[in-house]
Amino acid sequence: MPLTLDAVLDALRSVRYPGFSRDVVSLGVTQDVAVEEGRVRLRLTAGPGDPAIADTLEQEVRAALARLPGVKEVAVVRGGAAGGLPPVLGQRPSLAAAGGLDAALLPEVRHVVAVASGKGGVGKSTVAVNLAVALARAGARTGLLDADVFGPSIPLMMGTDAPPRLAAGERRLLPFERYGVRFMSLGFLVEKEAAVIWRGPMVMKAITQLLGDVDWGALDVLVVDMPPGTGDAQLTLSQKVRLAGAVIVTTPQDVALADAIKAVAMFRKVDVPVLGMVENMSFFSCPHCGGRSEIFGHGGGRRTAERLQVPFLGEIPLETRIREGGDAGTPVAETSGSVAEAFAALAQRVLAGVARSGS
Repeated sequence: MPLTLDAVLDALRSVRYPGFSRDVVSLGVTQDVAVEEGRVRLRLTAGPGDPAIADTLEQEVRAALARLPGVKEVAVVRGGAAGGLPPVLGQRPSLAAAGGLDAALLPEVRHVVAVASGKGGVGKSTVAVNLAVALARAGARTGLLDADVFGPSIPLMMGTDAPPRLAAGERRLLPFERYGVRFMSLGFLVEKEAAVIWRGPMVMKAITQLLGDVDWGALDVLVVDMPPGTGDAQLTLSQKVRLAGAVIVTTPQDVALADAIKAVAMFRKVDVPVLGMVENMSFFSCPHCGGRSEIFGHGGGRRTAERLQVPFLGEIPLETRIREGGDAGTPVAETSGSVAEAFAALAQRVLAGVARSGS
């Protein structure tokens, strides 16, 4: 039986991208696959991360194809244009843009900072919103992108639910602006109480459009509120734009720290600098008696950061004012007091980390 394109694609689907559950075909890492008389040619586009990932992928791709009956030769081209190889019939183009960075997406944005967490419920969006506001108060031209497509929180936390507007004469959305921060979220584009039930390719496409179809203008920093975990959204962002770094949010207890460690490992795998770790809900100070309670433990973020050799960016307390500000659309970083000062210090450390990363 002659070797077929379908058989080759099935074999390639057995190869997973390192650190992720998705295969190299669905992610678009293998492109322009062609089969002719037992000879297989393809382009391997592993993205802008660690070159060792591309080496590993090529080895695994070659091994998977070598096991196919009828394969006489495998030719692999790394990245770039594939020299006229015919496209794969019926294969979708890569929504993750695994072929590399897309400079046209954010032409006027100097630095992109991802705010991420290994698990949900640690206050990642709260940190992202208040970090963005604190950066704006520090004088940086700041944007905020809500890439948490399954649980967009930015509309509520920034205090607006108006429909987005199109730029005059263009098919691009104008970002909203409050507290000196330009921001956009999928939450403005779907029904308020609708559940977003999407597979990976739709998630990747949505994030790409939120990057490229919004008129962000000139920004010093674009803060991206990522979904929790390590998956399609993180991979898409790291392969679409050059990230200045990632801020990892955790709480002090071991169950959160275990997942924060995975988040650090994920960004290292795709060669994104980890700017540091923030311990949210670090302690509770009673507003009545002044007593301090370490409800979730304390110091786990600092110890984990030291063990992973990443900067520790600070402690954010568990305070009613933070929750009230988030629910009311008035971020606490816009006010005064010790909590606002904690976010201001975080913003300065992030700016210093971005400067060190050289992005």
